[in-house]
Amino acid sequence: MTDRRKGDAVMHPVPPAVPHTGDKIFVKEYVKDANIGVYAEEKGVTQQIRLTVDAFLAPGIVSTVDEMVEVPSYTEIIDAIDHIIGRGHINLVETLAEEIAAMLLRDHRIGGVRVLIEKLERGPVRGVEIYRTRSA
Repeated sequence: MTDRRKGDAVMHPVPPAVPHTGDKIFVKEYVKDANIGVYAEEKGVTQQIRLTVDAFLAPGIVSTVDEMVEVPSYTEIIDAIDHIIGRGHINLVETLAEEIAAMLLRDHRIGGVRVLIEKLERGPVRGVEIYRTRSA
């Protein structure tokens, strides 16, 4: 990370991770209009982004009685994305990815998150992919 006040790189300690399984819920290729971008020509306009989010389940999280309360829902992923984008302009795609991951990791049923965001309108497709785990 960069300390914006000085422009120096700042390393943050990595907290211990909560384990997760390979089981996941996901949303693939969700296309949204977003107010995103750091350049002047990106301010005050929307541009299309494509999001793919994988939410890896924490150990022991399985559906045993066929009820939605047992496991996270892909609707929760979509709601998190819509909420964050709906708050207004975001400068960096990286910030959006971090905020989506942080919001989803508040759910104890999710142990890890992979977020892929692609900007579709400014030349070749470009973007960011992050992987985060919930801290112990």
